[in-house]
Amino acid sequence: MRARDLAVQYETVGLHSEALDAARLMAEHRLPGLLVVDEKGAPAAVLPASQMIKVLVPGYVVEDPTLAAVVDEPHADRLCQALSGRTVRDCLPSTAPTPPVAAPDDTALEVAALMAQVRSPLVAVVDKNEGGVRLLGVITASHLLERLLLAVS
Repeated sequence: MRARDLAVQYETVGLHSEALDAARLMAEHRLPGLLVVDEKGAPAAVLPASQMIKVLVPGYVVEDPTLAAVVDEPHADRLCQALSGRTVRDCLPSTAPTPPVAAPDDTALEVAALMAQVRSPLVAVVDKNEGGVRLLGVITASHLLERLLLAVS
């Protein structure tokens, strides 16, 4: 199996997209993360759902998780309000690495090794040519596992 055969269409967001819309997209489609693209449509970052959750949790609770017990339920239910007025760029960690990118001809093992090395829930499959970069799709960890498990059956 080659990366081009494993790649599927996947939701993407721009750096300037609304963070609240990105969170809704993750929740509605139960995505492990979103591929963030730049103005030209090239992969710029991966925004894991876990990072979005981290943005929602007040800093004092992240530093001392025992404080979560003192936050009342009505306040906890409004955590997503922290995303209002923020962009996807605002939610990315300051040290966000470039997203893992596979070439169309990479094998499933090469994609798996890349995914394991960078600990990313997804890998972008990109065709690079003289005109720039063209996103062919994305391979998620769960999709890759599903395809690899078919070989065992």
